[in-house]
Amino acid sequence: MSRQAQKAQTRERIVDAAGRSFRRSGFGGVGVDGLAKAAGVTSGAFYGHFGSKQEAFTAAVEHGMADLDAGVRYFQATFGGEWWERFVRFYLTDKRRCELGESCSLQSLAPEVARAGEEDRAVFEAGLQAVAQTVVEGPVSPGRPPDREAALAALAMLVGAVSLGRAMATEAAAHQVVNAVARVLLEGRELGA
Repeated sequence: MSRQAQKAQTRERIVDAAGRSFRRSGFGGVGVDGLAKAAGVTSGAFYGHFGSKQEAFTAAVEHGMADLDAGVRYFQATFGGEWWERFVRFYLTDKRRCELGESCSLQSLAPEVARAGEEDRAVFEAGLQAVAQTVVEGPVSPGRPPDREAALAALAMLVGAVSLGRAMATEAAAHQVVNAVARVLLEGRELGA
């Protein structure tokens, strides 16, 4: 492997680990040493790729939004005309129950981005708009949002349902929240028990 390829691979590992760390602990909950340790590199190696924790955060936000877009595209390519229902069900179940470090950037990084600077908000906004466009351009699927505004509303409902579901004390209350959103987004269909 060339030196340039190794450097790119290390940077990718740092961005992945930073994304997991920021989703799990928030921007203020982890420092450069923690980010470096999570990536399996030294703090010096971290600084060889990023000038600051803030730069790593911006890269993690961009990467997280690109991952979400790729995930939507995966559901579209894999499930064709059933993709929207499969995506909604996955998001409201798997993405609600997974460990926070593996959660969706929309759900877990939005509060951090809201406290961040203009650059991070612009990166997040561009990523969200791209995901909404991907939703709209996807295969025809029952319940799929018909336009960008509806796609943004659907994504907001998914994020809100997952956030509220995670905050509930009981699984029954969490299921009530996510099932209510499923009925709206899936034309009356529920998640099931």
